[in-house]
Amino acid sequence: MKKILLTTMSFLLLVSAVWAASPIKVDYDNGIYHIVLSGEKIKKQIQFVSSPTLITNKEAHNKGGSLLTINAGFFDPKNQKSISYIINDYQTVEDPIFNEGITGNPILRQNMQKILNRTEFRVLDCDSKLKYEIAQHNSSIDFLCSIKTSAQGGPQLLPNLRLEEEFFIVKDKDGNVIRETSSVLHKTPRTLIGLKTLEGGEQEVHIFVVTNEHPMDIYEARDLCASYGLDSAMAFDGGSSTSLSYKDVNVVSTEDNDTGRALKSFMVVKKK
Repeated sequence: MKKILLTTMSFLLLVSAVWAASPIKVDYDNGIYHIVLSGEKIKKQIQFVSSPTLITNKEAHNKGGSLLTINAGFFDPKNQKSISYIINDYQTVEDPIFNEGITGNPILRQNMQKILNRTEFRVLDCDSKLKYEIAQHNSSIDFLCSIKTSAQGGPQLLPNLRLEEEFFIVKDKDGNVIRETSSVLHKTPRTLIGLKTLEGGEQEVHIFVVTNEHPMDIYEARDLCASYGLDSAMAFDGGSSTSLSYKDVNVVSTEDNDTGRALKSFMVVKKK
């Protein structure tokens, strides 16, 4: 009897250890989903993908047979082209410089360099070792590293908020905001992603899906990321694009139906 009891206890401890070591942790509190991706293995499962035509988050999730899917970069719903760089499998699959919605707009064209250099989330392959990075698109990468997959969004939230530098707001000579993009100054649903470095140098990815129940402006979004001690953080597309698919969780931010807005690009965590 003692032997059976000890065996059972050992099994329960093993199950508990495996559960605690799960690479995806999802918590929900007060209208905000907080997702933590941890460990080395999951770095190989992260991909940023785009769709030739606009599809919903749930469609992308089911199509890829993924464990988790969130919305990623900005796009033009009129011409269905990306406003954000997307790289997958070391290849650029979306390049906003070919989006005539930007190049054909005098104001956007005048600020093209700011738009093209918005912040992106990268998975870097550094001599077969993967690591994460949040940086501006034009920033260089370390020697022996290449970008395996990435998605651009913006603005950068941490360590510094880059609203003017990434053309999310424009101010006049007196410091008054005369132009706003992506409702950064208004309370709206948001998709945020950040990095936290643990003791020993291991990195955690923190994702916040801020729903209609607790909308935030960009300053509140920055403060949320800072409250978790993140080293760096950025926003992806938000508003009605904000969406999450994970197991039985299906978050959409549209109010007219339950399918969600059709989108261009996604961050997916693939099955092994």
